[in-house]
Amino acid sequence: MLTTIAYGLAIALNLMCLLIGARFLFTPYAAATGYGVPAKTDRAYLTIKGLRDGTYGLVGLALLAFAGAQAEAWFMLVVALLPLGDTIIVLRNGGSKATAFGVHFATAVLVLISAALLFAV
Repeated sequence: MLTTIAYGLAIALNLMCLLIGARFLFTPYAAATGYGVPAKTDRAYLTIKGLRDGTYGLVGLALLAFAGAQAEAWFMLVVALLPLGDTIIVLRNGGSKATAFGVHFATAVLVLISAALLFAV
């Protein structure tokens, strides 16, 4: 049961990274607003974010499929730094606290829970 939950959460989080990456690639300004810091220009930076998030999703799925739970757990532990950084970025750039903590910080907590579950498998 624990293995199913650990793998399921890891897969879901990695797929969410792919979806977020795709959103930044295809609807960058709407995605930036959802991120918590609206952008009127800087499409290149929004594209970079899309590629970054999508790549993290793909790497996570590849690790889970080909290297196993321990490798994915270490990956998730490191990746948790990204949503923590996103929390700070939103707060420092005038975004709402609700988005900073309700989206980004909550994501960091979920990623850390995923890492802990994968270490336990």
